[in-house]
Order: sequence, then C-alpha cells, then structure tokens
Amino acid sequence: MAILKFDGIGISAMAAAVPNHVIENLKYTDYFPIEQVKEVVDKVGVIERRFADVDTCSSDLCFAAAQKLFYDNNIDRSEIDLLVFISQTQDYRMPATACTLQHRLGLSSSCIAFDINLGCSAFIYGISVVYSMIHGGAIRKALILDGETRSKVYGPRDRRSAFIFGDGGIAALVEKNPKYGETTLSLNTDGSRADLIMIKAGGYRHPSTPDTLKERVVDEYGNMRSQEQGYMKGGDVFNFVIREIPRDIKKVMEVSGKTTDDIDYFCFHQANNFINAFIAKKMRLDTSKIPHTIEKFGNTSSVSVPLTIVSELKDKMKGEKTLLLSAFGVGMTWATGIVSFVDTKISDIVEVENGQPVDEYLRREYTPIESESEESETHPNHD
Repeated sequence: MAILKFDGIGISAMAAAVPNHVIENLKYTDYFPIEQVKEVVDKVGVIERRFADVDTCSSDLCFAAAQKLFYDNNIDRSEIDLLVFISQTQDYRMPATACTLQHRLGLSSSCIAFDINLGCSAFIYGISVVYSMIHGGAIRKALILDGETRSKVYGPRDRRSAFIFGDGGIAALVEKNPKYGETTLSLNTDGSRADLIMIKAGGYRHPSTPDTLKERVVDEYGNMRSQEQGYMKGGDVFNFVIREIPRDIKKVMEVSGKTTDDIDYFCFHQANNFINAFIAKKMRLDTSKIPHTIEKFGNTSSVSVPLTIVSELKDKMKGEKTLLLSAFGVGMTWATGIVSFVDTKISDIVEVENGQPVDEYLRREYTPIESESEESETHPNHD
C-alpha cells in the first residue's frame, strides 16, 4: 500500500497559464456532422478548450505561470532550491525541460531540476516527490511546474478524442512551514492496462517512420489517426475508474481519519463530466464542494486538478482548507491526496497570446481570466 504522510509542508502560492486561442467544440466540425459533435459535447461536457499554436510548448505555458507567481508573490529566485517539471509533451527527448526552465527563469545553478514523465495523475505524484525531498533535506522552496499541450498529440479525425483535450500550464510554490497540517497521499499503478491510453509509435520501441505518421481508418466508424497520435479505449477506462477511484478515496480517508464533512473541496481530474458525476453520486458527495472546469478548458491531463484550483478556488482559499485531490490516467496510474492548504495565494490566470514570444512576459502586463463566482450556474450535466 503506497501511502505517504507529511506534516508541515504545503503549497503557499499557485498560478496558471492557458493559450488565448479558444476552441468552441460545437464549431469544431471540419470532419464530423454537427449532430455527432453535439452528442459528444453533451455526453463529455467539454464546451470550450484552449489550443497552443505550433510554436508554443507546455514549457512556455509553465514559464508564463511561474513568472506570474514570482511577480505576484515577490519571490526571491535565489531561494528556489528545486524545480520539478511535469509533462508528457516536453520540449525535447533530451535534455530534460526542467533544465531549460531553470535557465529561463533565472534560478540558481545550485537548483535541482528534473522532469517527471507521467499522465493525468502526475500532479499528485509530483506533490509526493517534492514533499519527500523537502522533508528529507535542507530545501527552502520548491517549484512544481506542470504543463501539457495535449492538442498536439490527439488527432482531429478521431471522434473518441478529438473533442476532449486542451492545453495549459501551472506553477505551484511549495514550502516547509509548521502552519501546514497533515497531507496524506495514495499512489497506485497497474501497468497491465498500459494499452488503454497510448501513443504507440514515435518512441524507441516503435520509432518514427513515414508509415507511423500516416493517418488511416482505425475502426468501423471511420475514425482516423496515425500511430503517433493518442488513442483511448474509453469503455475500459470508464470501468477501471468507477471501480478504483471510489475505493482509493475511501482508503485515503480511512488512513487520514477524515470524513467527507472534513473536506472543504473535492478536486477531481477533469476527464469526463459523466465520470465525475458518477463518482460524486456513488460516494454521496456534496456537489457544491466539487469545482469543475471541464466545460471551459477540457481535459488538460495532469494540469486539470491544479488548474481547477486556480480557476475556481482563487478567492476561497483563505485560512485553513483541506482539499481532496483525485486523478487517474495513462499507465494506468491513479492517485488520491488529502492535502492541507493554509492561506494559499492564487493568481489570476494568464492568457498566453499565440504568436507572441513567451519570454516577452518578462516585460508586459498579463491578461487575467475572471474566475466563476460562487453564484455561477452549475454545468447542466453535473449531478
């Protein structure tokens, strides 16, 4: 049982960045009839997404988020002793993107920097790694950068994934402080289901060739993709999630001694509106405690949980808050955390302009995105 516990370590500040290019799903109809598009949108719940342009990478979105975090919180960059970059859409096969971000952000050469290559559960995995390193050594402050440009790895001609994924990046500052309470994390892996979500070609097991880049019909419904575009076995993923996630949440709550009444907010991976509504109903959760962003950002993979916190809880994190984080995805991996937050400072979301060199954010103002108010209407597909 991979259960980790920490005390006196927490996230003191968060920021996020998304591309300014909005994809409206009901207008994303180049390859499918509007009736089919509407059916998918109604079922999954993704109304809008953000797409990065060809020159904007996940590291650029994280860079913009980190700059916003530094400026809003007057952070001394020389005190950042650890930078962890989380992504499966990194800049290069080598070097690690964390190394280039250390340089771009002006951090000390004594700063530890490395990547974590993991899917949708990776933010919680990243918390476990960073908290462990802070607990075990003399690290003063650590930076978690989590970014994905999933729009670049799923094909627009495959209806099962074409309307789901979006792009974003976040920055989270982690510090040691006695004011933070206990954090409990559960991390899990089942590699026997690795084929449920996969990009088969383009790595060293199946290297790129002209043939792997060629789009082809992959099923009787006429969906098309190349071997270097991602696919999902949606039904199998759903069955996996509804079995494992409620079980993992119950396990973490039992180990931590918490009840649902002790949780201020339940922040779930924004994979699918139906899945989250199912989990909430099965576990009899108060849906007013479940923020959601899938309708406006889509599934941003590992970014979805922290992006939901930044987007929906910006003005709700004063004082002591206990959040339950839960995510699942590629691997298959899944993770649940009951995480202590105290007076976490959350910045406005930055919109990164496509075509604008991201390093210009050193010298220009940010365009904030307004968070939804508490009185905003609940998404129609949310139980």
